[in-house]
Amino acid sequence: MNNLLILVQDPAAWAALATLIAMEVVLGIDNLLFISILTNKLPAVHREKARRIGIGLALVMRLALLATVSTVVQMTEPAIAAFGRGFSWRDLILIAGGLFLVWKSTKEIHHHIAPEPEGSHGAQGGGKVPAGFTAAIAQILVLDLVFSVDSIITAVGMTEHIPIMFAAVIVAVAVMLFAAAPLANFINRNPTIVMLALGFLLVIGMTLIADGFGTHVPKGYIYGAMAFSALVEGLNMLSRRARAKRELSE
Repeated sequence: MNNLLILVQDPAAWAALATLIAMEVVLGIDNLLFISILTNKLPAVHREKARRIGIGLALVMRLALLATVSTVVQMTEPAIAAFGRGFSWRDLILIAGGLFLVWKSTKEIHHHIAPEPEGSHGAQGGGKVPAGFTAAIAQILVLDLVFSVDSIITAVGMTEHIPIMFAAVIVAVAVMLFAAAPLANFINRNPTIVMLALGFLLVIGMTLIADGFGTHVPKGYIYGAMAFSALVEGLNMLSRRARAKRELSE
């Protein structure tokens, strides 16, 4: 209790908390994009439930990893050797998660480009709903694990105070929960945003694989490119709306 009071009165602790919250929110964008794209494929009545379960699982997983933070730190130690170098459990998780993200993003891009076969009802088929819902949650769980391990290890490197990590994770996940529905609805209303988001996830997947093999790509470059692409797409959307209004008025 005394330690908590000392932390509350320490300006450095508040600065560390603000930094960690910002980092967790930024890292959560990847997870949120994946959850939004995946749940938008479900029938409308199941989407909100799937998003809440997915984000809830992310919170549970990150808090569980924080509770065993000493074990998580050991995950950076070499576990196996291959290709002339040692791989830690963190590396293996990042590589597996990156491969999964690349596969899933590529599959979704193909799904949006290629026409559906005749007689295919997708997520709207009544008999397919439970299986689709379960599969979506399972895939969200896989990515939750990957992003959770990465974010917690990064948090451990930024501060040694566990209460600060807990507070940052809870606040960041609350922000994700608040932003999930508006983001998913925005993506659903703008089909071109779906392709842009899938492109982002493809790049993130490749980044995870590179990181797992020991080639660190600064996150600032990735998020800077994402922000620039989003800005350009936003300008394209404004241009299309202005053109549509002119055509309507004519």
